Amino acid sequence: MTMEQESALASAQRQFDIAADILQLEPGLRRILRVPQRELTVTFPVKMDDGRIETFVGYRVHHNITRGPAKGGIRYHPNVTIDDVRAFSMLMTWKCATVNIPYGGAKGAVVVDPRQLSMGELERLTRRYTSEISILISPDRDIPAPDIGTNPQVMAWIMDTYSMHSGHTVPAVVTGKPIEIGGSYGRREATARGLSYVLREAAEALSFPIAGARIVIQGFGNVGATCARLLEEMGATIIAVSDSKGGIYRRNGLPLAAVVAHKQRTGTVADFPEADRVTNAELLELPCDILVPAAVQMQITARNADRIRARIVGEAANAPTTPEADAILYDRGIFVIPDILAGAGGVTVSYFEWVQGLQEFFWTEREVNAQLERVMVGAFNQVLRTAHERRVHMRTAAYLLAVNRVADATRIRGIYP
Repeated sequence: MTMEQESALASAQRQFDIAADILQLEPGLRRILRVPQRELTVTFPVKMDDGRIETFVGYRVHHNITRGPAKGGIRYHPNVTIDDVRAFSMLMTWKCATVNIPYGGAKGAVVVDPRQLSMGELERLTRRYTSEISILISPDRDIPAPDIGTNPQVMAWIMDTYSMHSGHTVPAVVTGKPIEIGGSYGRREATARGLSYVLREAAEALSFPIAGARIVIQGFGNVGATCARLLEEMGATIIAVSDSKGGIYRRNGLPLAAVVAHKQRTGTVADFPEADRVTNAELLELPCDILVPAAVQMQITARNADRIRARIVGEAANAPTTPEADAILYDRGIFVIPDILAGAGGVTVSYFEWVQGLQEFFWTEREVNAQLERVMVGAFNQVLRTAHERRVHMRTAAYLLAVNRVADATRIRGIYP
């Protein structure tokens, strides 16, 4: 197996090792931080609409809780593995530490294709999975959130199930809930909005304006589509977008509102009539100012990194760039904003939602967005300063900040007993 075929966990551990080497982290701390702290695997039954009983496998993994409660999404996907969940829990630890919010990293998953379930089956699966992982989750121990295949309604079912077991309403047990039951304004757009803030700052750092910048976005789901809209509002031009069925490209800019309407009507952007069709692989190599991988992991690799023609790569997806590609892009002068920084807007507003839920005091959307901008711009500047001081690329700089913060907290707290 080549390095580029390694698992998500092996890749995450390799990124950690790079930072640990530069920080000269002591062996004991390396052993603590390199692996998850606890893992729960559950197999549980669900009654299907036709009366059959099906069993499903689910996971909840805590990587580290030294700096605060565990935080991380729940993914419903037919191909998710325990190693994926381990890797994403580790990435959540570093993501929270990069933007310096008081959480540790967690991740959850159920091996299921939610598109194959009815609404009733999805609800029953969610409630039973919640019951199985309830030994781990609580507002002060582990706070789940949406991820691929889940949404605010799924979070509402988790909150309700947990609350029924507790005998009272517990809004702070999950984030990403509907506004009507304690969700936060700005949460749905938070990942994309946070990304738009750091892309604006990166463009300024590279001395070109975001207004007029040519943008390519791989992945036109919630994050990709919202990011496109926000960047267009800043004056940028969206020239190409894609989803799982393919992509579209128009040199002079796509009519974004028409593309969104077409996707809502047909379920894909791929056959939009007013643009040229491109594959997802071709889309990544289009000439542009900013490339946003917002789909799945391992899209930019050693095989195509020398053909990327963007000035900035802003990672909205988890781990879309391999370590080998990182080195190639850095050598070519392409500025990569790593996922643990670029994608941290969602967990930041999840933190705000959690705080609001605990206090039962809710903020306006303007207040949420202002606080998000403060956190994201501050984190970007810290990572950029570290990159310059250490003469490393932005991913290593972000890992240096994050790993050092978690290591410091571990040293200060000490080892019990």
